[in-house]
Amino acid sequence: MSVEAANALTARWASTVDGKPTVFSGVGVYPLLALLAPYAAGAARDELLAVAGAPARFDLADSPTTRLAMAVWSRHDLPLTSGWLDAVPEPMRGVLTGDPGTDQPVLDAWASRHTDGLIPKMPVAVDDETQLLLASALLVVTTWAEPFREQWVQPGSGPWQGRDVTGLRRRTRDLGVLRVVDTGAGPLTLVTVRGSEDVDVVLALGTPDRSAAEVLSAAITAPGHGPGRAVTDGPGVTEQVVTAMDDQPELELSTVRFTVEDDHDLLANAEMFGLRSATDRSRGHFPGISPKPLAVSAARQSAVATFGAKGFKAAAVTAMAMTAGSLPPKPTKRKRLVTVTIDRPFGFLAVHRRTGLVLVAGWVGEPDPYQRSTVPRGF
Repeated sequence: MSVEAANALTARWASTVDGKPTVFSGVGVYPLLALLAPYAAGAARDELLAVAGAPARFDLADSPTTRLAMAVWSRHDLPLTSGWLDAVPEPMRGVLTGDPGTDQPVLDAWASRHTDGLIPKMPVAVDDETQLLLASALLVVTTWAEPFREQWVQPGSGPWQGRDVTGLRRRTRDLGVLRVVDTGAGPLTLVTVRGSEDVDVVLALGTPDRSAAEVLSAAITAPGHGPGRAVTDGPGVTEQVVTAMDDQPELELSTVRFTVEDDHDLLANAEMFGLRSATDRSRGHFPGISPKPLAVSAARQSAVATFGAKGFKAAAVTAMAMTAGSLPPKPTKRKRLVTVTIDRPFGFLAVHRRTGLVLVAGWVGEPDPYQRSTVPRGF
């Protein structure tokens, strides 16, 4: 249930993207909302339960590629209920001294440590009025089962026309990684780039007239199984018969290397996250946490993702603060070659293969520029 609820939150978030490069993680937000919901009261409780009514059980503990850490820091003089202390295991608890000069470096170090330095600091800054801080840190690092070749590309049309960008290309005999599905946003080409372990990245290309919000939210909610439509009529998809050494069909994928990063103020769309009433500082909303009235004063996420020739890595740190209320041999055979060319803005999803949990989602508006170098790059 929590996988479906977290994916639904990610899809709603995707429906708000505006076409600028972005990356975000509903999985980073959901556990914090689910932790708060049972200890809220009144309208704040109703709104939180509507978004995160199921406990955050994502079954990622044994994942070789994905880490999700959580922690809660409370001010040293904030009284806490026994129910809250039972809900938050002691290893997850920390103490705020009330001195930002002392507390902030500790919080920043936690964010950096749990994302291998990809997110160097906590997205929320504490002050001397901060009573409670909840945080999650997500890290995803995977290598490709079949790596790409990195090369110079200059798109001949579209928004990237004439630019020197870093292209990625590879061939595979697994045509099952390509699906074309009919969605409310029109036909959508979905290509799964398989990781070597338990996380895959799905690239989503819609028709040029569709917005980023339409394409990305449709990709998240598209059926996860089945062959889809015939591959020849999807955006960016062509098919031909070529001469080759064997007659086994192949899929050639051409895309771009990208790095996207973004910072999000969750309270700018507080209703989507079930936080509208919880931010009202005229009264308290969490009697299950403390007899002292508490209201959410800040909620932010920082995220980054890189897609390269060898693999994919992404990280997100989410924090919520509370304050007191108030040249080959000659070919001899012919084969079917399906080509997918992604040379204009597109969406991506990092998906935990076994559960279908969307770990990270984003929109690629700008590819990495091509840089001539004799030094091999990593991801």
